[in-house]
Amino acid sequence: MSDAPIHPVIREVTERIRARSRDSRAGYMEALRGVRANNPPRRKLSCGNMAHASAACGMDMKMKVATGAAPNIGIVTSYNDMLSAHQPFEHYPQAIREAAIEFGATAQVAGGTPAMCDGVTQGQPGMELSLFSRDVIAMSTAIALTHNVFDAALMLGVCDKIVPGLVMGALSFGHIPTVFVPAGPMTTGLSNDEKTRVRQAYATGEIGREKLLEAEMKSYHGPGTCTFYGTANSNQMLMEFMGLHVPGSAFINPGTPLRAALTREAVRLALARAADGESGIGEIVTEEAWVNAIIGLHATGGSTNHLLHLIAMAQCGGVVLTLDDFADLAKVVPLLARVYPNGAADVNQFHAAGGLGFVIRELRRGGLLHTIRGVSGGTTADYEREPWLQDGRLVWRDAPEKPLDSSILRPLDDAFQPTGGVAVVQGNLGRAVIKTSAVAPDRHIVEAPARVFATQEDMAAAFKAGELDRDVVVVMRFQGPRANGMPELHGLMPALGVIQNRGHKVALVSDGRLSGASGKVLSAIHMAPEAAAGGPLARVRDGDVIRVDAIAGTIDAKVAQDQWAARTPESFALPNRMADLGRNLFASFRDVVGSSEHGAAIFR
Repeated sequence: MSDAPIHPVIREVTERIRARSRDSRAGYMEALRGVRANNPPRRKLSCGNMAHASAACGMDMKMKVATGAAPNIGIVTSYNDMLSAHQPFEHYPQAIREAAIEFGATAQVAGGTPAMCDGVTQGQPGMELSLFSRDVIAMSTAIALTHNVFDAALMLGVCDKIVPGLVMGALSFGHIPTVFVPAGPMTTGLSNDEKTRVRQAYATGEIGREKLLEAEMKSYHGPGTCTFYGTANSNQMLMEFMGLHVPGSAFINPGTPLRAALTREAVRLALARAADGESGIGEIVTEEAWVNAIIGLHATGGSTNHLLHLIAMAQCGGVVLTLDDFADLAKVVPLLARVYPNGAADVNQFHAAGGLGFVIRELRRGGLLHTIRGVSGGTTADYEREPWLQDGRLVWRDAPEKPLDSSILRPLDDAFQPTGGVAVVQGNLGRAVIKTSAVAPDRHIVEAPARVFATQEDMAAAFKAGELDRDVVVVMRFQGPRANGMPELHGLMPALGVIQNRGHKVALVSDGRLSGASGKVLSAIHMAPEAAAGGPLARVRDGDVIRVDAIAGTIDAKVAQDQWAARTPESFALPNRMADLGRNLFASFRDVVGSSEHGAAIFR
């Protein structure tokens, strides 16, 4: 089957991104070429510099690193053994060094980045540092690469803020060929539907903490990424759609021979791109690559967190994305996958049913995906195949022509829904985003009186007191990046799910975020301008009727215009808790952070 011409809406969105980004992208590319010409790795370093860089190397590497006699790969790792997703990276550096030597090169760990787990900090004070950790990771990646002794780089990262931060940092060294190396998802444990049922039973007091802990331990039970399709696994999807992975490597389980072979292949590809001379990450990640990323997000029902991350990531490569780009692409990109929270399947089942290779091929054949260059040395077509071991040798085969389970994957002519999994809404409350793919179609419109909260604790108390057992739009404000770092509000979802299961109309409206795993309740999040910046959300009062319409793309408080304009925005001073658990160190971040519409980044 031949590829269809690119869809006119996708072409139009791509061209307007290119026009909008013309000056910033040109400046970025000029700087990239200047760095390559004026600061080539090692050649600008003194003998003393190189002696330091090679001092700890074994004799088989020392002179190669010191003299530049062989290509040198820099490894940036987010390893820690507290994160299940990142624990497998413990032994990657040694495997990478061995592969590099086999290919006539060398490899060194350039540096490490922090990697925090939102599953651990969910509902805890540390969640207020979660989003800011992305920008810290970007800076620590830049510090790792700034030694300027590397001809290529491998980025070891998986989870929520880690991959976006690694991309941002790598783009600041855009002349360096860079391959992203995942660790893969853990094997399947307790089903996601059962996990949700147990959490809701705990929220209503039907079961105790021991039963809740038992269910959670069965869900998160071994090394690898959590198996739901949240931000971490959406990250891996993006790296495939953008051509930054070894093709098909996103969802191979840790500790398997195939995973080891893919890591070895990442070394080979990094060295091959270094030999090309013009395959730096900044050159591979073009405007078309960012459009492909947005399309992948819509087609698979990925995490809403990427409406922040993709904008922030693209800025680091001189490309300007807006929420309008996401909204317009959503209108023409159908939903082809149902993976929890948009369905019952986990990512292992999604991969077995045909996975990303099937989705990428369907989109490209239908004219819904750009054909771009990838680190594979080929094009997007390489990512339509899946890796396999044949007599111990790494090979690729075509993804299935038909999905093996139509409850998980669908072809273009039988999509789950004709539009993408994420919608943008706007009105007199500002602009927000909604993950529509996880919400039943009959709940895409909610109109109900508001109940306003400024802390998650206040909302939990109201729920326990029975005050929310009705049709309600819960407004959770002062949760934006300037207020408290924009924490995820996943802890609200069990209670809201209980109210909805009782037959009530329920929606959440917030300037905060939700976990990529949150769904089922209509949630308008990332509201901008945020309440702490005087945004309209600060004008809402208890009892105001709010209408959230994901179909029409609107969100409004149904208050008379003169009355609305006369209201003084509420102010809210967070409790004096910013001086503990490290949060005081991030006061300067809160002062300078940009709006969620612009990626909630501290960089300009």
